[in-house]
Amino acid sequence: MELFLERGYEQVTVAEIAQRAGLTARTFFRYFADKREVLFGGSRELEDHMLAALETSGPAATPLRAVGAALEAAASLIGGDHGYSRQRYTVIEANAELRERELIKMARLSAALADGLRRHGVPDPDASLAAETAIVVFRVAWEQWIRDGGDLAEAMRSAFDRLRAVASG
Repeated sequence: MELFLERGYEQVTVAEIAQRAGLTARTFFRYFADKREVLFGGSRELEDHMLAALETSGPAATPLRAVGAALEAAASLIGGDHGYSRQRYTVIEANAELRERELIKMARLSAALADGLRRHGVPDPDASLAAETAIVVFRVAWEQWIRDGGDLAEAMRSAFDRLRAVASG
């Protein structure tokens, strides 16, 4: 992260990242497929964490309550280090390739949530609609939290509340 912030993402090489971390480039590639994954390496853990919360939300939960539980789980996992998250956001926003990668990761997360809802008997298009809604709430809350600080879980709840108000007219 320090290298990306110091010199810009495009100018940093894998060899420089490995050297800064006290590793060889070969060791780096045991952990990351490429230098982008330094910023996105926790995506699978985030997905697993959110899906576990979705699974434990219970069969009586509405689709939106289920994805709300998944968002709470996400906040508990990634909401603890605002400074790092803000730096990561700064690096990603400054690079079109990374913004695209972020969108791809969010699309995969939405698909995983929709699949989880379908396993709970939520039919399409409801499962897809609830999952996409969760991703929109996630992104809006994330950007608010990056900008304003505070509590990420509260930002997610607030974004969901605003969505409900907008939807009800």
